[in-house]
Amino acid sequence: MITSEPAPLVVGIAGASGAVLGVRCLEACAELKVETHLVVSRAAARTLSEETGLGLSDVEAKASVSHRSADIGAAIASGSFPTLGMIVAPCSVRTMSEIATGVTSSLLSRAADVTLKERRPLVLMVRETPLHLGHLRTLVKLAEMGAVIAPPVPAFYAAPADLADVVDQMVGRALDLFGLSWRPVRRWGRDIGPTS
Repeated sequence: MITSEPAPLVVGIAGASGAVLGVRCLEACAELKVETHLVVSRAAARTLSEETGLGLSDVEAKASVSHRSADIGAAIASGSFPTLGMIVAPCSVRTMSEIATGVTSSLLSRAADVTLKERRPLVLMVRETPLHLGHLRTLVKLAEMGAVIAPPVPAFYAAPADLADVVDQMVGRALDLFGLSWRPVRRWGRDIGPTS
């Protein structure tokens, strides 16, 4: 890290189902006073509307800085711009495939590519099931390149009361990978389960 100022987290929202994951990630970072740079794919703008009822401008307002998907000259397209890393929540199969090949067609996949080349944490909340062999091979390739594959899987041990609890637990555990501890996360041995 070159700067002494706190680095921002890049948040990508791709077009897979689960748009609420990206929204809650932005809200969590705001609570944690972590600057966010948001990029939303074209497909995600539709998913956000259909799944959350939020318009693109509503979601952009939750970020510290918002970048257009076509803006390949944005700060987050350059490795010289310091960041904590990047999370793609949710991550579509198309986006994961672009990242894996390095053939990027948008700012979202370019920012992820930059994150990998700069050896910063890249967390992909890949949202697809079932997975065929091509998906699995692509995920292995991404893991070998240094990405963290973190599918949004419910933590049933946390005894969630509702879907909001499930989402918060998944988002909070993903933020843990950047060293960001968010209050709603229920932790084994502290909040639940054995304490000794």
